[in-house]
Formats: sequence, C-alpha cells, structure tokens
Amino acid sequence: MTEAMSRVLVIDDEPDVLLLCRVNLQHAGHEVLEAPDGERGLAVAMEETPNAVVLDLMLPGLDGYGVLAALREREETKDIPVLILTAKAQREDRVRCWEQGASEYMTKPFSPAALSSALEQLMEMSPEERESRRAEVLRKLLDESPTWR
Repeated sequence: MTEAMSRVLVIDDEPDVLLLCRVNLQHAGHEVLEAPDGERGLAVAMEETPNAVVLDLMLPGLDGYGVLAALREREETKDIPVLILTAKAQREDRVRCWEQGASEYMTKPFSPAALSSALEQLMEMSPEERESRRAEVLRKLLDESPTWR
C-alpha cells in the first residue's frame, strides 16, 4: 500500500522562502500549496484542508496571528498542525503563538532539513499528542524568568 502524499500549505510573502520551502518539501515527498498573504492562505486552508501549514507571522493584510486564530476557530482546520516560520525571535512572539495554538515555532533563517523533519514529526502525532506537547512548551516558556532584560 502506498502512503498518500501529504499536502503542506506554505503561507509566506517572501518569494525566496516560498521557493525554498516548495523545493525542499516536494523533495521530501509532499504536495506543496502556497499563498503569499494571510487572506489567501486562509482561503486555501479552507478549500484544500492541508495536512500541515507553514505560517509566517509578518504578512500583508491578515497577519500570521490572525490566520492562526482563524484556523483554530474552525472545526475543519482546528486540528491541522501549524508550524510558525518567522524572523520574529522574541520570547513574547513565541508565547503568543504557542498560546494561540501553534504546533511548532521555527525562526528564519532556517534549515530546510529541520523544517521537513519538524513537519514529519507533527503530522505523525495525534491532535492530542500535539496539544500535550504545545502545553508543555508553553509551560516551559512561561516558567522562564525574563531576568536577562
């Protein structure tokens, strides 16, 4: 029995990032859907129901936080793993994403191999396993005392 190809939606406004993700994810055996902004990304997610979403935070129009919130609100998309891929590395951004239901958080510049690997792991986990991991990561983030400021 051949395993069905998984569909990964990449929402990013940077053509270079879309290209890098597409080439590497296709090489790893995924079908890649793309959107250059939040509104179109959300529309594609609703229409195509991907197996995972790679989401930038800084997008024109509806930003990544808005897309993440919308995905988590809808029954059809609430369990889709969402990997945040962003240049925003602040602790506050991480906390906000994990609180809103992100499944993984990766900063740019990124390793394409690490991206593929993280997506594979997320898609192999059950929604309950992802939720348990999300809660654990968030707990650790909130436990960190920001004394370094």
